[in-house]
Amino acid sequence: MAAIELDGLTKDYGDVLANDDLTFEVETGEIFGYLGPNGAGKTTTIRTLLGFISPTGGSARVLGHDITDRSALIEAKRRIGYLSDEPGFDEDATGTEILDLHAAVKGGERRDELIELFEPPLDRPVRDYSRGNVQKLGLVTTFMHDPDLVVLDEPTSGLDPLLQQRFAEFLREEKRNGVTVFFSSHVLSEVRRLCDRVGIIREGRLATIEPIDALLERTGKSVRIHADESIPLDALDVAGVHDLETAGRNGETTDAFTECTFTFTGDINTLLGRLGEYTLLDLSIEEAPLEDVFLQFYGER
Repeated sequence: MAAIELDGLTKDYGDVLANDDLTFEVETGEIFGYLGPNGAGKTTTIRTLLGFISPTGGSARVLGHDITDRSALIEAKRRIGYLSDEPGFDEDATGTEILDLHAAVKGGERRDELIELFEPPLDRPVRDYSRGNVQKLGLVTTFMHDPDLVVLDEPTSGLDPLLQQRFAEFLREEKRNGVTVFFSSHVLSEVRRLCDRVGIIREGRLATIEPIDALLERTGKSVRIHADESIPLDALDVAGVHDLETAGRNGETTDAFTECTFTFTGDINTLLGRLGEYTLLDLSIEEAPLEDVFLQFYGER
């Protein structure tokens, strides 16, 4: 059974169609990245799945429970952890008081373990917290009752690089233990490092949903060549060469080049075979930046 199921889910505010006929599933035990530019509809989807707002069309199920059935959704929430992009803790309360409240409501069997891992400053009032410390406290409240499904909205916002790495390792371990993670993020390196699949939303509609590796493969490799001698352009007459930029000696662009960059979606072995007769000073073949992948979906039509 899928942990999250959306079937034509729609939220229409009248002047804004925030979610438009969304249909997809999040499999149990996967880390699913939900991505899109600001205003694309990510937070609306999350708030609808958690019952904070009601859909105007379609349906959805979370851990097998219909989100429009209030009593069923309350039961499901006992097994869900949620971290908002703005946790909204009582600023007059200390971290300890916040955790005591959450423990009283939903349990806290993992509280001590998570305090040791994320180290929020518990004795200080929240009003004195930095953004990063608020996030540390939020991570403890999200996981302290040992949920089966975790919904995270920009989970590493404000965390320093060390804590981001610690959180990534923790999330991988949670996945190994069968926890399902649904999170939105603008940190594309984080998405690439953690996600099994990615759903991309734009203007309320699902643009694509694919394994992260498939997105990278389809976008191709970034290739850079620096040669000791001029190479004729027809050496790159190979299927899969795109966006070719070349420079000859002294920076002049001719029918030959000593330096070039391009995106390549073809067979690397074929490309290397065509270049084998030339003396190269440098050849780099790298995965295209993930930012380039998502710009294909975020960019202007």
